Amino acid sequence: MPFSAVDVVLPCLDEAAALPGVLSRLPEGYRAIVVDNGSIDGSADVARAHGALVVTEPRRGFGSAAHAGLLAATAPLVAFCDADGSMDPGDLPRLAAPVLAGEFELTLGRRRPTTRGAWPLHARFANLVLARLMRRASGVALHDLGPLRVASREGLLALDLQDRRSGYPLEMVLRASEAGWRIRELDIDYSPRVGRSKVTGTVRGTIRAIKDMSRLLREARA
Repeated sequence: MPFSAVDVVLPCLDEAAALPGVLSRLPEGYRAIVVDNGSIDGSADVARAHGALVVTEPRRGFGSAAHAGLLAATAPLVAFCDADGSMDPGDLPRLAAPVLAGEFELTLGRRRPTTRGAWPLHARFANLVLARLMRRASGVALHDLGPLRVASREGLLALDLQDRRSGYPLEMVLRASEAGWRIRELDIDYSPRVGRSKVTGTVRGTIRAIKDMSRLLREARA
């Protein structure tokens, strides 16, 4: 696979401690695009020191950071991965292969916790509920919102995603389903993150994410 065959977008807010481990595990031919979303811990400098392209996105929100990374990408395929160390970028070639082969337009990683504390109970329960609603709205047999995912850059841009908060990953699946994309889910390891999550690490953050995603689901049903 040639260099930069896949650009990997890593939305980042204060992940300086996790970034070295995440970036060191990127497979050959995968370029990291770290989108700094207002970090105050030197995350951007750490990312540059480890060879990543750094994009600054001042508008707070996961969707804002993820979409800024998509706009900065130039490779044929774009992957999205959390920057907190909970997922192994080494799984990306397995997710990219079906897209490269033209068998699927979007692949998602179904999280399988490696330890009991990897996925907080309140976050896992919220994911189960949202995944069930997502299956009803999209008609796709998915079990996870899949933060680790791969699709073509041109295809993603054509979806014209609008959410700039926690609903961005869900909107991607809903729009992809509407567009007739073939979507596949593959198991991946999910480990304890480095540091505290800004979303699933707190009940408040989880509730905010549920509200964002519930709004998208209501719109999809309408």
